[in-house]
Amino acid sequence: MNALGPELDGASVLDLFAGSGALGLEALSRGARHATFVERSSRLLGCLRANVAALEATELVTIVAADVFAYLDGLGPGAFDIAVADPPYGGGLAARLVESYRRSPFARILSVEHGSDEALASPSGALERRYGDTMVTFIAASDLEEE
Repeated sequence: MNALGPELDGASVLDLFAGSGALGLEALSRGARHATFVERSSRLLGCLRANVAALEATELVTIVAADVFAYLDGLGPGAFDIAVADPPYGGGLAARLVESYRRSPFARILSVEHGSDEALASPSGALERRYGDTMVTFIAASDLEEE
């Protein structure tokens, strides 16, 4: 989240594969104005709702109970300022997400966590950070325009 720094101030954030909501909630704590969480697991949705309530952030969030890719199909380019994602590792979901973003960049910036052994079709301007077995890849919509 540090790499996004001032980009978060006043941003609309999309948290994909939201789980407990940690990424989107951290974005709110760093100045984002609104976070939309997309998660399909009913168990994780309960945890997410509890976390949002515990932090008294209900007014700042939208929770969507849906499949991430079905939700993205309904978005146009630039629908959000920042999208963050931490899909389950090893199932090709991170690569599929990047491909979806390349077709229609639904946010100005996409940050996706993935296993360091999972290659993504990122544009040349993408920034990658490695944290042990985890990689975080940052792709800007402007990187796609330069290809």
